[in-house]
Amino acid sequence: MVNKDEIRESVLNVAQEIFTRFGFHKTTMDDIARGMGKGKSSIYYYFSSKEDIFRAVVEKELSDLRNKIISSVSDAKGPKEKLKAYVIERMQGLRNLVNLFNVLRTEFITQRDFTDQIRMKTDEEEINIIRGILDEGVLDGIFHLEDTFLTAIAIVTALKGMEVPLVVSQVNKENHLEMTLDRLLDVLFYGILKR
Repeated sequence: MVNKDEIRESVLNVAQEIFTRFGFHKTTMDDIARGMGKGKSSIYYYFSSKEDIFRAVVEKELSDLRNKIISSVSDAKGPKEKLKAYVIERMQGLRNLVNLFNVLRTEFITQRDFTDQIRMKTDEEEINIIRGILDEGVLDGIFHLEDTFLTAIAIVTALKGMEVPLVVSQVNKENHLEMTLDRLLDVLFYGILKR
């Protein structure tokens, strides 16, 4: 017997691929059902609408990115390396999350409440991750900061401001992204490292 969660996950995987290819507005429930090899009514058993599926896809992408970031940060040794791991994993990870990036850029503008919730949730999570790294660095005597919370907000804001120029416009230029991130990290570290 097939598990309901497994089928739901399969719907999300197929929908993610279709949304990525055609975008939210051009994708239909029929497209998703065809991709699953099922009838549209069977998709409605798991999701009430295309919007419901899209929200679930975006939340899945966010969860996947968050887990990769947390894993990279956990594997890194020391606050400086953790901050570097965070920045690199976040920016490279965004490149693969077309649906998430589209919703944050405006494709899903008709669902403003959902977009605002996603932005607030991701901002809060990112600030908490960065603040934890900065607090560790201050305790270890590596970073010299008066307010780790405000610094975390500044770092998250700076990264968000660099998403479009770094991730979207340079999608096929891996070396460009890595070089730019290295420069960004140099500026960040030389601005916060204790001298």
